[in-house]
Amino acid sequence: MLALAILVAGVFYLDQYRAGLIDAKIAALQAEAEIVAGAVGESAVIGSPESPQIDPALATRIIARLAESSQTRVRFFATDGRLIADSRSLVSSGRQVQLKYLPPPDEGNAITDALISAYDWIMPRLPAQGHYPLYREQEEQRAADYDETRNALTGKIGGAIRQNDDAELVISVAVPVQQLHLVLGALMLSSVGRDIEESVRLVRVGIIEAFAITLGITVLLSMFLAGTISRPVRRLARAADRVRHWRGRRVEIPDLSRRRDEIGDLSAALRDMTNALYTRLEAIEAFAADVSHELKNPLSSLRSAVETLARTEDRDQQHRLLQVVEEDVRRLDRLITDISNASRIDAELLRAEAELVDLRGLLETLIQIHRERMLPGTPRFELVVEASEPLVIEGVAGRLGQVFDNLVANAISFGPPGGLIRLSLSRADGAAEIAVEDEGPGLPEAGVERLFERFYSQRPLGEAFGRHSGLGLPIARQIVEAHGGTIHGENRQDASGRVLGARFVVRLPL
Repeated sequence: MLALAILVAGVFYLDQYRAGLIDAKIAALQAEAEIVAGAVGESAVIGSPESPQIDPALATRIIARLAESSQTRVRFFATDGRLIADSRSLVSSGRQVQLKYLPPPDEGNAITDALISAYDWIMPRLPAQGHYPLYREQEEQRAADYDETRNALTGKIGGAIRQNDDAELVISVAVPVQQLHLVLGALMLSSVGRDIEESVRLVRVGIIEAFAITLGITVLLSMFLAGTISRPVRRLARAADRVRHWRGRRVEIPDLSRRRDEIGDLSAALRDMTNALYTRLEAIEAFAADVSHELKNPLSSLRSAVETLARTEDRDQQHRLLQVVEEDVRRLDRLITDISNASRIDAELLRAEAELVDLRGLLETLIQIHRERMLPGTPRFELVVEASEPLVIEGVAGRLGQVFDNLVANAISFGPPGGLIRLSLSRADGAAEIAVEDEGPGLPEAGVERLFERFYSQRPLGEAFGRHSGLGLPIARQIVEAHGGTIHGENRQDASGRVLGARFVVRLPL
């Protein structure tokens, strides 16, 4: 609204339309003055050709006749400066009648009249657009009273713009009356610029009407925008603020996705972000509960062993209790280390710079590392690549290596001594598929998905309790899903259905 008001005020103040009307008025007066001067110079001249003179009576009749149908005032001054004729003063039988033209009758309506009244009240209070000298008439006018008539008596055309007591423009033009380049007098035409001001006022009233209509539309659009943009945004902002002050109760973000516009997109994005935040918070709470539960077991065992150790004096029993304490401390150390790694993975993956990773090179490096530290009974490794072109993904090479190292470590744990661990790499539906196979006892049919639960561990028979925290496969799934992939486990079977070993399959988008 402010910008619109400034624009309209600028149109009022920098009014080229008014200046154009004034220029047109001056040009019209000059053309009319030259016509009247030519008629007077041709028809009202008396005397010999050597000393021609203007007949005042004849000049008065000609001027009265020519000015009869015009509202222009015509005055004729002799060469000595005397006023010879004035179309506004008709002298007859010793009586003088002064003519004054009245404004046209008002034919406007109530709205236009109100706008014109407001216009007439405002315009005089605005800064003046131009300063014109005051128009004054002496009781007995002479040519010397006006600059333009003085110039006309010297053979030049002159003009002037003045203001009367009613702040109306008075525009005048003076031309010489000549015969054979001899100046016989000065003819002065003047007109009050009431028609100019009226035209300007009507145009400005039209601008004000358009401004009022535009202003009303602007207000309505502002209210419409407030209802369709500002208010929904405030609703979303308040909901987001309630999420920020979360006190354990889920806050629903308003669903504005039906709008099919930017506000709807913002609403959907905030809802997805909030749901992801709540999911993360719930995962953190569940993780904290699982950690607390897992830590209590070795701590309870450790406390029980320490309390028993303080009450027994049997050397053999003290030695066994110290071994329990040592195992529990090692178990706590492994748990804390694995918990720390699991809690850092998301943050590290978000901070790490993604790079192009050649999966074949990554698997060959992993196999080479395991072959270099081969011990008696270490299984054999085989890498099968079923793709002619390099399979490259975008990710964090170190964390992807951790995934496959965990899978290979599990295969070594469950495989027979000297058995075969096969790693295969292939392309399937725009993704890289990596499989790690062993020749162990396979996976429990009813609990395959439980293997990916935190702190769930199912180890080979004979392995000491507590050597694994049960976080290896959950961490592997966490890393794979952060790369946009999937991981699952299954059993390898022959044609008769006999289990030949376990297989873990990782799919990563190329």
